Amino acid sequence: MTDNQKIDKIEGCGIPLRGNNIDTDRIIPARFLKAITFDGLGDHVFEDDRRAMPDHPFSDPRYKKASILVVNKNFGSGSSREHAPQALRRWGILGCVGESFSEIFQGNALSIGLACFTASPDDIEQLMRWFEETPDTYVQMSVSEMNVRVEDRRIRVAMPDAFQRALLDGCWDATALLTDKFNEVRAVADGLPYVSGFSREFFRRIEQTRS
Repeated sequence: MTDNQKIDKIEGCGIPLRGNNIDTDRIIPARFLKAITFDGLGDHVFEDDRRAMPDHPFSDPRYKKASILVVNKNFGSGSSREHAPQALRRWGILGCVGESFSEIFQGNALSIGLACFTASPDDIEQLMRWFEETPDTYVQMSVSEMNVRVEDRRIRVAMPDAFQRALLDGCWDATALLTDKFNEVRAVADGLPYVSGFSREFFRRIEQTRS
């Protein structure tokens, strides 16, 4: 496992997004899910909300380079589309902190190394006010220490223990884990009678990309 897969410190400026129960269809509308890859999804984050709200944070040039998203309750609810965290990541978001997240959204976010922390409603409110008043406020988030540092203050945050270990150990990327042990995976697959010709061709192509 390579060291660059391990995630601990996440740094950058914040972007506040107020509202409870912001679902995945609002994060990335369904009409943008037809592409084979996730390329370009970042351009359409909150597309419909931004059209309806000219002052939407994701349209505000003050937050153009933000990498820390601050949200309220039950963010990422609704359908289980993995495109939602993918779109946020491609826009530039590296970490999220909120009152709570949909379990499926949080799991999908983990699978691409997008850390989602939870904090108390009072702390979230203070973070949002900080970023609304001073958008260039710099934030440091620590997976190992479970805190968010803003200026001289440290805010306690949380995430499931399994998620914390996955980020710190670098085992959040299931695809990377498979390719890292590719020969072992291929050997097991070759010994399974039900592995189809399609699957064998899939393994052959992966092997070509690795050579």
